[in-house]
Amino acid sequence: MQENVRPRLLVVEDDYENQKFLQIFLKRRFDLEVCDSSESFDQKIAQSKFDIILMDISLRGKKDGLQITRELRQNDKYKHLPIIGLSAHAFQKDKDNAYNAGVDVFLTKPVSNDTLMDTLVKTLEAKTGIKA
Repeated sequence: MQENVRPRLLVVEDDYENQKFLQIFLKRRFDLEVCDSSESFDQKIAQSKFDIILMDISLRGKKDGLQITRELRQNDKYKHLPIIGLSAHAFQKDKDNAYNAGVDVFLTKPVSNDTLMDTLVKTLEAKTGIKA
């Protein structure tokens, strides 16, 4: 594998401050793009191939992260794509809803940098064999 080829990560996050932080932090290991709604998500997923998705569950707009995840899981092209769910909602029902929608791992905000990076790297490798 070439040294400069990094896994492609799509960050779905509607909070601008969180977007900026995630871009700075995650670009060390990933080639990443960010979108902030189901509409911009649809554009990104149609234009590019991603190896893993970091999905904010509580998105503003027409669809939330759970709906987007359910749609991905029903699509043969994306049903095996690793999805890490991220939410400020930490109740058991929120976790259950996320797993039922199809996330591979559910993390609650705030999440430590190490935990987030470790979860992305391990999930990507476990599901795809790709190393970050």
